[in-house]
Amino acid sequence: MALLTWSAGERRGSAGRWGGAWLAGLTVLGALAIGAPPPPEASTEYQLKAAFLFKVAQFVAWPSRAFREAESPFVIGVLGDDPFGPYLDELVQGERIEGRPLVVQRYQRVEDIVACHLLFISRSEAPTLDKDLALLKGRSVLTVGDTDTFTQQGGMVRFPVEAGKIRLKISIANVEADKASELVVSSKVRTPAIVVPPGKD
Repeated sequence: MALLTWSAGERRGSAGRWGGAWLAGLTVLGALAIGAPPPPEASTEYQLKAAFLFKVAQFVAWPSRAFREAESPFVIGVLGDDPFGPYLDELVQGERIEGRPLVVQRYQRVEDIVACHLLFISRSEAPTLDKDLALLKGRSVLTVGDTDTFTQQGGMVRFPVEAGKIRLKISIANVEADKASELVVSSKVRTPAIVVPPGKD
């Protein structure tokens, strides 16, 4: 299995501060993998997963109808308990995807979601995951999570931790099955990611 290891220079958009955060995340994750104690601040696992959210968005194309206006922001949402804290907001501050500014929004119910493009569904939503995904069907929302059966239940991207390393698993089948969403995943994502067969995790 391939570990997702993009370098800061590979991404589109602005560089600098974000790249430093990405590399720092990789360094700390390496320390965790060999048994070093985690830092006392926010979870290192979710600091790195926050960076992954930003990277994944660059391998997916959204239809124009997903944005109300030409300058509408790209919305990264968090549904349920927020494992990122302020780190995700700090990470995307001043960043852009395809020229659009990034904003982070948090939701306690899937029914509250109005405009969202990439949605991280928290582990706290596990009991209602089937319902949440059903309500999102047909909308141009890339669903991301890290529960064990996330893609098996219909989610599109999962971030499992295996042998102390965060992996990227994507279900192309789940993305393509929801034709009404009009999301298109770049073939380039197949190199760093593990493509999950239909109905698997």
